[in-house]
Amino acid sequence: MKKFAALALAAVLTLSTLAGCAQKMSGTVATDGSTSMENVIGTLGEAFQNENSGVTFTYNPTGSGSGIQAVQEGRCDIGLSSRDLKDEETAQGLTATVLALDGIAVIVHPDNPVSDLDVDTIAKLYTGEITNWKDVGGADAEIVLIGREAGSGTRDGFESITGTSEKCQYRQELTSTGDVVTAVAQNPDAIGYASLASVADSVKALSVGGVAPSEDTVKDGSYPIQRPFVLVTRADAPLSEAAQAFFDFATSSNAAELISKAGAVAVS
Repeated sequence: MKKFAALALAAVLTLSTLAGCAQKMSGTVATDGSTSMENVIGTLGEAFQNENSGVTFTYNPTGSGSGIQAVQEGRCDIGLSSRDLKDEETAQGLTATVLALDGIAVIVHPDNPVSDLDVDTIAKLYTGEITNWKDVGGADAEIVLIGREAGSGTRDGFESITGTSEKCQYRQELTSTGDVVTAVAQNPDAIGYASLASVADSVKALSVGGVAPSEDTVKDGSYPIQRPFVLVTRADAPLSEAAQAFFDFATSSNAAELISKAGAVAVS
């Protein structure tokens, strides 16, 4: 009898183990889009994968416009955009879920003596109305304007807030946030803009209208140049089990601390 009971218990444990294995999540989660969201999405993806070892998580940093197109065409599960969706994009069946808020930092070389500019002055720099640093308290040197490529969510956000859409006189239009930071770090006369989450010690972030960019000033709305980080999905195509699980995790309160550590402000 005891031997039978032991065998029965072993069978139950074996079935339980097999059931647990059967319920273990597997699959892939493919994300594509905003380079500004690299820190945030990378942090969330790593944490999710650590808890779900059977799932493969990928991030393709192509820019907001490309990410939106990728999810529209079914080439990824979740698109990543650092701007709101346009009316024509929502009309095509796309849905935007705001994951976090991000400040767009205006950056210069650390040796630049300028530390504060207001939005109007920043606009005058980027449209070519002001071309020399000496006119805003800097050295006697031509201002080198660095920005992002057309289709970038960071560029869209920056130009919309500063009122400079289609007016910026860029010297360089670069394809990633990291490239902008590097270009400004290498040129004492340059000015650029980049996601606050991506600003490194190699550059200096300016105060805007006397308000420094930070998590607190983005959260309370006092820092004027900020935009949303958005997860983009298709309304007519349910996410896979793995992709839905990541989406639910990323937008939960449990992810807020991770998003904060990655330099953005969670909205959940």
